[in-house]
This record gives sequence, structure tokens and C-alpha cells, in this order.
Amino acid sequence: MAEPLWSAEAGGGVYRSRDPFEVDLYQNESACQSPLDQQYHEEILKLEKAGGRKNRRIFTYTDHDRFTNLEEHCQKVTDSDCEVPSYLAERMANVRRRRQDRKPLEVSSLKSKIITWEPSEEFMKNNHVINTPVQTMYIMGDLGPYGKLGQREYEYVLCTIKVDGNGVITVKPDFTGTKGAYWIELDGQKRELWKYTIENASVQVQQEEEEREQHVFRDLYGRHRDYLRSLVGSEFEMTLPGTLRLFVNGEVISAQGYEYDNLYVHFFLELPKYWSSSAFQQLSGVTQTCATKTVGWDNVAYFCYPFTLEVFFTQEDESEDCLPQWPVLYFEVLSLDFWQRYRVEGYGSLVLPASPGKNKSIFGAVC
Repeated sequence: MAEPLWSAEAGGGVYRSRDPFEVDLYQNESACQSPLDQQYHEEILKLEKAGGRKNRRIFTYTDHDRFTNLEEHCQKVTDSDCEVPSYLAERMANVRRRRQDRKPLEVSSLKSKIITWEPSEEFMKNNHVINTPVQTMYIMGDLGPYGKLGQREYEYVLCTIKVDGNGVITVKPDFTGTKGAYWIELDGQKRELWKYTIENASVQVQQEEEEREQHVFRDLYGRHRDYLRSLVGSEFEMTLPGTLRLFVNGEVISAQGYEYDNLYVHFFLELPKYWSSSAFQQLSGVTQTCATKTVGWDNVAYFCYPFTLEVFFTQEDESEDCLPQWPVLYFEVLSLDFWQRYRVEGYGSLVLPASPGKNKSIFGAVC
């Protein structure tokens, strides 16, 4: 159903304008099948009591009208008669129906849904579409000859106005300005040519009101920034310019194939030239002593000992164009006997992985 459109004619009269076809339809209460139809019926009766329709040419369609659904689904991007809307086109046509009247999510649920680690194919399809809710209004023109007003074949879109959830207003086509009038040429024997202009008739905002609005926006954006910070936290430390920061989460999982029981592992990190670490960073560690268990043909000691390393690479001479030498992690496997004496069972080394991600290394210790 066409919503009211305020329009000014040459005489200075300001009034509402509706689709002539719908005015004739909803004058009869028997045609009303929904509460919205009943609302249109009452508005049309008030309009007739106020003097009737002065503007029989211009009317509007909004989100509640069936025209907007058909218009957004039937917009073609090619000149082919067999064009089929793609999945993306159909999803974008449905964006307008999404409203921001949902209940706000709790902070705890937001924190748990910031990252989706295993997105499904349907999830990726749905999030590929910009889901900003949009409200649409079409300003229509009934360009039919006198005596045939109110027929659908003479309805033409003069202007489309969209408002998204961020408050951005889009007017298509743009305001006329100095570009000259837009024109529509009708098919038929007479080949009628209609010209129209689109002007911004809004009252100019006073400077005090504009400054007050900017102040409100700044306050709103500041509150939103603080809200986002509360979600993700503020414990982030920026790396110094020209410095490579290497962060390793490691774990000594197990050891097997050794002669004695009660094994433990001593490891330490060697930093090559230009590498450094913070003062509180421990570059060595010792696992707990672990008794072995028989798995297959081997005796295995399961440590599951986690450790964390954080080191920095800073090249003092920027003229040197070479890859840095990577840190090396050394391991020493030992065993503890009945008299609390330790025996060296073997040694091993591992160059830290140069690529990010999850890496698993298996190596043998040499006696």
C-alpha cells in the first residue's frame, strides 16, 4: 500500500498523495483483509473528507507493499530474457526485511561468538551478504492519459529512497541540481515524453543544531568504542617498529625407546645474533620425572609438559639484506636411578618452525 508523500504544488498546497488504484480499492471496507488494509481504509476516508485527492499523478510504495518485493527481485543485471537471479541477488533482496528490533545479546554470548573456528558452508554463504537492514520507498508516477489513471501498466518509478541501519540515505537518481531534468519516454502511438526534477526541499540545519548533533554523535561513538574494548579487552602490546616478535606455545609430549625408567627432559633455547628476550622470559625448563609404561614393543614416558617462549629479532644494520638465523631448541633426556642419581640418556635439537601454525616434530636423541 502506498504510504503518504508530502508534495508541494505551484499554489503552495501541501497534501498527501496515494496510488489511485489503491484509493479506489480500499474505499470499500470489504476489500480489507488485514489490519494494515483497515488502516489504509480509514486514512482514505479521512483524505476524502478533507477534500479528496489533489495529486492524481504522484504516489509512493514502501516496504509493506507487494511492489517493493517484486521490484527488488526483478531487477536485472543483464539484457537476457532468461536471466535467473543468483544466490547473492536473492539474499541481497531479502536484506531489507531484516530489522534491528531483536533483543540485544548478552556480553557473555558475544565473547563466545567473536570467532567461529569451524564455519560451515551455509554459514559462509550467509555471512557473504552484507546484512545491514534497509528500508526502501519508491516514489511513483502515474503517467497514463487522462481517463485511464490508476492502471498498473502506466506506473513508473521516478525515484528510489533507501535508508540503512547506519542512517545513510541513498537517493537514486540523484538530486537534479544543474544537470537538467530527467525524462521518461512512453511506448505507444503518441510517444509521450515526461520530464521531472528531484530537489532537496529540506530546511537548512542551523549551526547550533548541527554542533549539538555532532556532539551527540561523538558521545555515541565514544560509548560504542568503550563497549567494544570491554568485549575484547585492552591487554594488547604493540611490537616495536622494525622488530620481529616470535611467540611459541610448545609441549614436550613423550619420550620412548630408552633403556631406563623414570625419565625427564631438560631443554633450553639458544638465541643467535640479533635475537633477544625479555628479562622475565625463561629460556630453559625441566619436565617432571615420569615413569614409563609399555605401549606395544616400547616403553613410553608421557610428559605432556607445556612451555611458552617469546623472543624478538632486531637487525641493527638495516643494510644487511639476509634472512635471520633461527633459534634452536636443545633437549637433554635424563633418567633417575634408585639412589637419586641422574644418567644422561641422549641429546636432541630442533630449529623453531619459521612458518606460523601448528607443527609437530619427532626426533631421536643421540647418546
